Amino acid sequence: MYFSRLYDTDLAQASYMLGCQKTGECLVIDPVRDIARYLEEAAAHNLRISHVTETHIHADYLSGSRELARATGATLYLSDEGNAEWKYGFGDVKIHNRSILTVGKLKVEVRHTPGHTPESVSFLVTDTPRGDQPSMFFTGDFVFVGELGRPDLLDEAAGGVDTRFEGAQQMFASLKHQFLTLPDFVQVWPAHGSGSACGKALGAVPSTTVGYERALAWWASFVQRDDEQGFIAELLSGQPDAPLYYGRMKTQNRAGPELLGEVQPLQKLEPADVLARLNQGARLIDTRARAKHQAAAPEHSVNVPDGNTLETWAGWLLVPERDYVLLASAGRAEAIRRRLWMVGVDRVVGFVESADGLNTKGAQPFPASELPQHQGALILDVRNKTEHQEGAIPGSMQLHAGRLPWRLDELPRDQEIVVHCQSGARSAAAASLLRTEGFNVSELAGGYEAWARAQDGAQST
Repeated sequence: MYFSRLYDTDLAQASYMLGCQKTGECLVIDPVRDIARYLEEAAAHNLRISHVTETHIHADYLSGSRELARATGATLYLSDEGNAEWKYGFGDVKIHNRSILTVGKLKVEVRHTPGHTPESVSFLVTDTPRGDQPSMFFTGDFVFVGELGRPDLLDEAAGGVDTRFEGAQQMFASLKHQFLTLPDFVQVWPAHGSGSACGKALGAVPSTTVGYERALAWWASFVQRDDEQGFIAELLSGQPDAPLYYGRMKTQNRAGPELLGEVQPLQKLEPADVLARLNQGARLIDTRARAKHQAAAPEHSVNVPDGNTLETWAGWLLVPERDYVLLASAGRAEAIRRRLWMVGVDRVVGFVESADGLNTKGAQPFPASELPQHQGALILDVRNKTEHQEGAIPGSMQLHAGRLPWRLDELPRDQEIVVHCQSGARSAAAASLLRTEGFNVSELAGGYEAWARAQDGAQST
């Protein structure tokens, strides 16, 4: 049996490849849209991608299952469980609870595990040459390490009304009748790790076992004593804000993401061409570090630094209907473009390597000690609501950065807006978007942490 876990650190997302070396067949579970990694991995191990599948309709990234099946000729197997509203609009073979996928000598049994989403399935794998006992359970966003998938995303980001309560009930039933019926030794491989917004407090360890979760997970005692109401209350409490682009992701993933096909190399642009495009409505994605952006912020630019948060922040702040130009080095532009595919930002028309020749302006944040000088300003907290509840600047308005592009009409255009987050990173990106959209914006250096330290210092003197 061949097994590989391919992990995206930005979205904290795991996809999996399972193969039978005797027959050369290979199954890919939850592929992302940049499929080169799977093609390369399969070729390196002399495998043919014959089966492609997903655990559920994803919300945090655009799926690559359609792209990968098209490129390889693999059969695409997708869940036909759940309600009529959330059914896949594409795929070759519909799968249901207890359906069997045969990948060479591997037996892959489908288990319907609703809760996170109505159509969610998990895959129970048996390596038949070793025996008839299952060894691995691929749970998607059902069971994580030490945590469970959140059941409120249809409400939070996709326009549902109180679906979270039915989802929580379904999660309880899935744990009781599916997960906890498995042997303790079965390995559990989830679709996300620490940092994902698909759950509250996901563990950083890549996998767990049924027995470990049965013994130590927070939810286990609720299920064991059949306390459904206590379980629901605990599961739904303290869930973080869901970025609003999740709704777009779910809708596109339900219908089938647009195929990328053969993609031409990204074009290097001259400053004059960039300026012309920006004047016609395009946006510049400034991938430089925030200090460089703040020192000379180009007009019509959004600061999404090239780092571990690029995909997430791009999903938060960029809308797919616009054309974009990258401010990035020639050596990084193509890789960044491919990362933007993950969140459906496909209309990247070229790149420029330097801000020289562009219209720039300083956007330096001010220190916390100067906040009293900004009387009358709206203090905008772009952290999660849970962070805001734990401590906030008096009178501040909380609006998660991942909701800004869709709620700009709630913000004043005739008033200064002071933007802050916890330490200054998220707020720099959010402020760049607001500045580009024509708001009067300033930033609080060091964010809430700096303000809190200033308050402590003032009280001690």
